Amino acid sequence: MALPRLASFPNCSLFKVLSPSKTKSSVFAVKCNTSFTTLHFVSDQNNANLRRSANYQPSSWSYELIQSITSEYGKESYAEERDELKAQVRKMISQLTNDLDKLEFIDGLQKLGVSHHFVHEIRDMLQHVYAQNYEDRLKTKSDDLHTIALQFRILRQHGFDVSSEVFRSFQDEKGNFDLDDTKGILSLYEASFHSMEGETILEEVRDFCSNYLKQFVKKEEKDSDDISAMISHALEIPLHWRIPRLEASWFIDLYQKSNDVSPALLKLARLDFNVVQVTHQQDLKYTSRWWKEMRDGEKLSFVRDMPTENFFWGVGMASQPELSYFRREMTKITSFITIIDDIYDVYGTLQELELFTHVVHRWDIHAMHTLPSYMKICFLALYNSVNEVAFAILKHTGIDIIPYLKKVWGDLCESYLIEARWYNNGHVPSMQEYLDNAWISVGGAVALVQGYFLQIPDSIRPQDLEYLKEYPNIIRLSSTIVRLANDLASHKIINSDASSKSSSSGGFDSDIPKSLRCYMNETGASEQEAYEYVYTLMCQTWKKMNEAVHNSEFSQSFTEIAVNLARMAQYMYQHGDGHAEDSHTNLRILSLLHHPIPITSTR
Repeated sequence: MALPRLASFPNCSLFKVLSPSKTKSSVFAVKCNTSFTTLHFVSDQNNANLRRSANYQPSSWSYELIQSITSEYGKESYAEERDELKAQVRKMISQLTNDLDKLEFIDGLQKLGVSHHFVHEIRDMLQHVYAQNYEDRLKTKSDDLHTIALQFRILRQHGFDVSSEVFRSFQDEKGNFDLDDTKGILSLYEASFHSMEGETILEEVRDFCSNYLKQFVKKEEKDSDDISAMISHALEIPLHWRIPRLEASWFIDLYQKSNDVSPALLKLARLDFNVVQVTHQQDLKYTSRWWKEMRDGEKLSFVRDMPTENFFWGVGMASQPELSYFRREMTKITSFITIIDDIYDVYGTLQELELFTHVVHRWDIHAMHTLPSYMKICFLALYNSVNEVAFAILKHTGIDIIPYLKKVWGDLCESYLIEARWYNNGHVPSMQEYLDNAWISVGGAVALVQGYFLQIPDSIRPQDLEYLKEYPNIIRLSSTIVRLANDLASHKIINSDASSKSSSSGGFDSDIPKSLRCYMNETGASEQEAYEYVYTLMCQTWKKMNEAVHNSEFSQSFTEIAVNLARMAQYMYQHGDGHAEDSHTNLRILSLLHHPIPITSTR
């Protein structure tokens, strides 16, 4: 997927911003390489009547509510009990001898959200399973469909080279699947989402399994058993597109109802969820205090008030308790993306946006006197926050990351400016023109480039740095998935009365073209056809993402963060705008950050 780099702000060319005739403006010239750029500054007051308003509503997660959150699971005694349970589970792992038992145990650890405690044990078990050469064993029909599909999914998920051609053995001479094994078909369906480009067998598998499972759910009574619940869950969003931490409570509830539950593993899952939740609560309180100080006053009152929703993205990208610094700084990044997006999309005049883009590209506080006061506050806060991270990295590693962060924030603002010009000119871009810009404007590149430096400073490698400047595929593809999921959510909002009533934008539509509109305008397709096309494009991008991760030279921790960003988009935009005050997102946040899982609950 080759996408061109964005051009930098006016390079060796004369650029002029004209001020409205009814306003007072000051004029100044800024040298840009070998030419001069003429810019006009217009005061906030003179433009008050030109500004739009999205009428954003206050967040239901007030500062007082966040700061009042408490939990008893921060006590040392709970951490000690968790360690004892981990030892019991390790003993259980050591007693596993059958490959299928090992794979199902690994699958359970991942779904219950406790696999991060058993990284080495999982790797050892997978090395053993892989050494058995399951492709050769398939030829002898020694394993059933469920076993083969589970092996394929988990081995590929962990980076092992496994071929999808093993599933050809389950086709008849005409290429049809003559299967009636519901558990195996569910496993096969989940495995199909680990496909890469060119793996046609997995496309065929997914179509067959999807139709079979939908028919199965129709025939069965709702919630009649565990398999029906798991099928409905999988058809909603496949396992590969879900984040274990966000899914843990759902799977814990399902696991405690099963017939072969392990009391030690169940209690570990519950207790670990609650202990990790305490760390997340402390991170949320910290970022809430930062946000309150950041947004205090009238200058930025027009931006969305979403401290918890912005924090939610950071938890989804990296939930491990030891990555508090990542989550706290990532919340600042997503908050600045939100602020700047609202400036370009709603509040700022085109003239001011040209000025702001230029200042961000220069990354010079001496240039910000050209900005209106609300933009000064935004830029200075962004400048200080980014430089603070860069200073910490410089002290720890000796690496100056300012050039990389300066570029990615400048490219983001440039992409926003392109969209603002489209809006002001009434231009509807072609689908390709839109996508070439939209993967940047969604903010994923900023989150991932800066996130690379936030994860584990000791993992920063010199060979990665120049590669980051060019935006490697893993960043482009993850960002593209976020953009397409966001666009599909916009379609859902427009077509849902309930969503539009509860939207944080108060029903405001900026009319900036989205992918569906671009495709309809370019091809004459219907709205439903455009929706299906964009969804298919998102699925194809996931295939490319799978391959990029498999072949990535980046650390596993960074590739996981990139995949989790794409996964978060599936969550946040599943039922519409996840940044709106809708019940789905709030329930998920409550489950993750506020409500502990009862330890004393019975099966």
